[in-house]
Amino acid sequence: MKTVIIHGQNHKGSTYNIARILAEKIGGETTEFFLPKDFGEFCVGCTTCFMKDEKKCPHYEKLKPITAAMDSADVIILASPVYVYHATGAMKALLDHYGYRWLVHSPEESMFKKQGVCISTAAGAGMKPTNKDMADSLFFWGIAKIYKFGIAVAATDWKKVNDKKKKKIEKATSSIAKKIIKNNGKVKPSLKTKGYFYLMRMLQKKGWNEKDVKYWKEKGWDKKSRPWK
Repeated sequence: MKTVIIHGQNHKGSTYNIARILAEKIGGETTEFFLPKDFGEFCVGCTTCFMKDEKKCPHYEKLKPITAAMDSADVIILASPVYVYHATGAMKALLDHYGYRWLVHSPEESMFKKQGVCISTAAGAGMKPTNKDMADSLFFWGIAKIYKFGIAVAATDWKKVNDKKKKKIEKATSSIAKKIIKNNGKVKPSLKTKGYFYLMRMLQKKGWNEKDVKYWKEKGWDKKSRPWK
């Protein structure tokens, strides 16, 4: 099994350690990226990826290693500490670049057979909106199964997280890892995901964006072909 972790920060604190613990329990091959070290560009809003070709994005080459790693992975872990009740700016900047892959545009077919995990930590609160920031992209990419784990660690340093919290983390990560391993290769998109797919299919058949219409026709999604089969 292949897992890719995208860390929404460069430092190796609580969020990093939890993501690593989960990946180790999943087993297999793990690839990691740290933001903004491995990618720190902001989307410039040129709409080229939507209207013309994502390869013409001014940041396409810099983004390419992360894109390739996600496409080849079985599990995508997005991990971000809470910054002012939301995901880090670096994480948001990365996700902004994949708007063209949302269901309304040109979703990557392999995503419909993958599992995703959102992990967030804070000294106090904000894990729910932070995980939602990341889960929104996973869902609209078409990720078949999404898990969320957020915890208030009551510390700003992993070494200062108490044993009770760490036992809770161990239990939660073991549970998620067990589910991921069990579902590997068998996961199917939820009814909600399929519902959005069919709604977007109707939109594409009407032809509002030439690039997207062509993509859906090439995939055969305007007819009987489906990305999860």
